[in-house]
Amino acid sequence: MASRTTVLRRAFAGASVAWSVALPLAAYAASRPAPPVPAYLLALVVYGVGGVVCHQLPERSFYLWGRQLPVCARCAGIYAGAAIVAMLGRVAWRPFPQLPQSWRLRPPTALALLASLPTILTLVYEWTTGVTPSNAVRAAAGFLLGATLSWLVVANLDQPES
Repeated sequence: MASRTTVLRRAFAGASVAWSVALPLAAYAASRPAPPVPAYLLALVVYGVGGVVCHQLPERSFYLWGRQLPVCARCAGIYAGAAIVAMLGRVAWRPFPQLPQSWRLRPPTALALLASLPTILTLVYEWTTGVTPSNAVRAAAGFLLGATLSWLVVANLDQPES
């Protein structure tokens, strides 16, 4: 029987990959003139969930098959980064070392903050200049954030239970 950690890791990886794959599949289904009912329902659900988690602004989104993805470029980058790292499994995972309690920021917190800097910088740039960074820049910043947070989730699953 698989351990609780293995089940959680597989569930996280499966959910990350399924959502990341559902995004372009929904765009493909939406691009068809008369998609089959299951494809139509997939697109409806994915675009609906995308509308809850993302602003879905057309100018800040990637397009496939002539259709806007269900989430913006930054969100797409976050989800792609999370899925790719989750799929890598335990190839390079190492638990964080035990560090003294006196540390103000634990390494996972510091790493998450560091990984969020590119995303924060794109937001600050946009808000202060009124110029939106390209979708590729926004997706790359999101990719780093998603990949890092995914790694932290999986690495945390490797920690001994207390």
